[in-house]
Amino acid sequence: MRLKLIYIAFFISFFGCFAQNDSLQNPYFKSYNDKITASVYYLDTSNSFQIASGQDSTTYLNLIPNRREQIGFTLNYKIVDITIGFAPKFLSQNKGDSHSKNFNFNTRFYYKKWMQSFTFINQKGFYISDDNIIAQLPNMRTTKIGGSTAYIFNDKFSFKTLVSQNEWQTKSSGSFIPSFSFYYTNLDLNTPDSSPGDIYVFTLAPAYFYNFVISDRVLIGAGLALGGGLNIIDKETSALYQADFNLKLAYNKDRFFGFASLNTVSFAQDEKVDPRLNDNIATVKLSVGYRFDPPKKVKEVYDNVNKKIGL
Repeated sequence: MRLKLIYIAFFISFFGCFAQNDSLQNPYFKSYNDKITASVYYLDTSNSFQIASGQDSTTYLNLIPNRREQIGFTLNYKIVDITIGFAPKFLSQNKGDSHSKNFNFNTRFYYKKWMQSFTFINQKGFYISDDNIIAQLPNMRTTKIGGSTAYIFNDKFSFKTLVSQNEWQTKSSGSFIPSFSFYYTNLDLNTPDSSPGDIYVFTLAPAYFYNFVISDRVLIGAGLALGGGLNIIDKETSALYQADFNLKLAYNKDRFFGFASLNTVSFAQDEKVDPRLNDNIATVKLSVGYRFDPPKKVKEVYDNVNKKIGL
């Protein structure tokens, strides 16, 4: 676990060097960058896989993590957006024994119109599910590292309203937001007749997002991305298709907020590939939180670091 935390901290530092607080006054949204935004959440999330094989590639095996439900904590301040979640055994949808694990870490940084996300997912303990069989793979392990770089075209659209709570859209607006994604996944069934596999994904996905403001307190945000790229599994390259969907219902006051959201990221290989390994990340999230003024010491440290970086 210590090595994982060191690895994560390295990425935070790396991306942070290129980030900047560039919040401007905008009548279309309200910024809470001067506040610390803290929230707790419950979510049902997993990184599942689907194997298709056979002469016509119609035989499917679904590889689903034992641990899906999570509780966690999110913290936003200025350029930093950090989420840490855990999947305890006592939640009802978490299967398998005490050795099953699901650890997620997500963070985002913003620079002008650019957004950089980073994701780390470590899972152990899966089960196979299809029409005829359900079988446990208690030692199967997957590790995913990656993220996406996106560009927000419309200055009137608040992407942060959709993905975090340190901004709030006050007038309805949308934007075209293309993104480039890269993910590395190590998948190991940990069975006698298998060996670990390395999976690399590179995609470009045009997307459109829209925040529909219902009232001063309530809005609905949605987004859809469709794209494609390359999938490399153990040096074998094939075409890959990407489909992302985002939906959010949110309530907001200057101090208190709450929301429910659905996010899916799906990667599917070309149908000519046999066997195929499709990759899906799905999240249903419920969250409540509170905003407060940062301690003076925290603000001083941030301001000093920002000055030294000089961006």
